[in-house]
Amino acid sequence: MTTPGYATERETSEGRVFTVTGGDWDTVVAGTDPISDERIVVNMGPQHPSTHGVLRLILELEGETVREARSVIGYLHTGIEKSLEYRNWVQGTTFVTRMDYLSPIFNETAYSLAVEKLLGITDEVPERATTIRVLMMELNRISSHLVWLATTGMELGAISMMLYGFREREYILDIFEMISGLRMNMAYVRPGGVAQDVPDEAIVKIREFLAMMPKRLKEYEDLLSGQPIWIERTKNVAVLDVTGCLALGVTGPVLRSAGLPWDLRKTIPYCGYETYEFDVPTSTDADVWGRYQVRLGEIRESMKLVEQALDRLRPGPVMVADKKVAWPSQLAIGVDGMGNSLEHVAKIMGQSMESLIHHFKLVTEGFRVPPGQVYVGIESPRGELGVHAVSDGGTRPYRVHYREPSFVNLQAIPAMAEGGLIADVIAGGASLDPVMGGCDR
Repeated sequence: MTTPGYATERETSEGRVFTVTGGDWDTVVAGTDPISDERIVVNMGPQHPSTHGVLRLILELEGETVREARSVIGYLHTGIEKSLEYRNWVQGTTFVTRMDYLSPIFNETAYSLAVEKLLGITDEVPERATTIRVLMMELNRISSHLVWLATTGMELGAISMMLYGFREREYILDIFEMISGLRMNMAYVRPGGVAQDVPDEAIVKIREFLAMMPKRLKEYEDLLSGQPIWIERTKNVAVLDVTGCLALGVTGPVLRSAGLPWDLRKTIPYCGYETYEFDVPTSTDADVWGRYQVRLGEIRESMKLVEQALDRLRPGPVMVADKKVAWPSQLAIGVDGMGNSLEHVAKIMGQSMESLIHHFKLVTEGFRVPPGQVYVGIESPRGELGVHAVSDGGTRPYRVHYREPSFVNLQAIPAMAEGGLIADVIAGGASLDPVMGGCDR
């Protein structure tokens, strides 16, 4: 009962008060008697290892059949997109690389392409920098798909695949460390080019990886493709045809496994992909098995692309020549292995006071980006990764919003799970390959 003159329990003098409760959970159980309905409501996750991350699924079961499935996200929320508005344009790469943490190079490249488009310097990015971006993205695609193979294998009972997938991924992360100094979240691709050049020893290691990987891929297929349990758990499971994919906005390997060869590297090329020779693997199975086949095919195609990129690496700069945009990347490391050497600092300070002041302003304040807005889409391991960047003419982004494939593809879980068995929820959810850092950015 509400006392006249006083605020209700939800309306206060400060405005509406929202009480945080179970959300969807309350809606599911309210006003019904699960026992008489012969159904049970189960929380799967967010701690469940088979939910492919901190994803919460509310499943309404009748026996072992899923009658209703609801996805609940937000358990890994970081506020990255909002944080970008408080840092300059170059610092933004340090944030976006942490979104989809299994494919950081793609986050950085999409962001950098958008900033370059706003600056009007797309054609000024050096050829070597663009080739390095393709090289790094395709290596990253392989490492991301290896994680998918590893974790999906584990979730469906193939524990050995978990060990082998991460073993090969370690090799790629070692290459990333040789090139950028970091294994993950490198902030390596930056507006105007890349942070530093690829050392010769990294190229040797990449060629060793390309020589080793075909044999390892055959081992994966020997381990999984003829395995009766793997076939049973993947074939005709979590079927989503091309009509369903298009209706839900699903892209990437899931769409291509339904028969549509939509790959932005071919359909809307960027970074010179139109000059590379590669195929777009597809399947008509539209199930977990088809998605497995497509991802194996994509690893092979990425290896072809990496080899072509290595052959194209010509000597040259890796950052635009415009000193108003380019951070000085040719740094000399000090004797402690961390800071700049005294000789390098003396060289910068000895050139001219004006260049020193400019260098200081560029690093602390950042460059100005003309007002406008752009959208740039690239093909990430999970589908179309789009960046909508807005500038108001300042040194910081006015707004940056990502079209994250993990977030969009998660809409497909009810369509794939409802009417199937609870065990198939695991296989279907895993086949989408969602990364919750991308969903909850």
